[in-house]
Amino acid sequence: MTIEKTFLKDCFIIKPTVFEDERGFFMETFNKDEFARKTGILTDFVQDNQSFSTYGVIRGLHAQTGAYAQAKLVRVLQGEVLDVAVDIRPESNTYLQHIAVHLSAENMTQFFVPKGFLHGFAVLSKTAMFFYKCDNYYHKASEIRAFYKDPQFNIDWKIPDEDRNLSEKDLSLPVFQLQNK
Repeated sequence: MTIEKTFLKDCFIIKPTVFEDERGFFMETFNKDEFARKTGILTDFVQDNQSFSTYGVIRGLHAQTGAYAQAKLVRVLQGEVLDVAVDIRPESNTYLQHIAVHLSAENMTQFFVPKGFLHGFAVLSKTAMFFYKCDNYYHKASEIRAFYKDPQFNIDWKIPDEDRNLSEKDLSLPVFQLQNK
């Protein structure tokens, strides 16, 4: 696998080595030792999640804080999404900056989102199956959310306004404020 650094510290784009033949393909999607060696990050994933969404769905922006903060390794099993991570670590040089990564079943790219980031994605294809590993369990009381159109982030979700589909909860979120930490 190749692991590319991004301009956001500890965010990595991961491209697996794919072995193809007439029968199909094989790839190793994660190797803890290789990931640690190439990134300096030792992580233990404890929970896997999967979602199915249709075109225009935007999920996010969400994170967990404190003892329940989560790092995530995300990928798309079917379809394509624009995956977004926003740095909310106040001490970071890239505080409130974001990165958007195109993930698809076709490109097989994965994205590592470290603790201290809001996370969300927009479905760009007719449907998408989204899969992610977390290094901590979901804890509702530790969850924070921010409005997907927060002007501080200036995210281009690549979905026209009239095609965007968000939950009522995500549509009613406030803009991000430091006290939300």
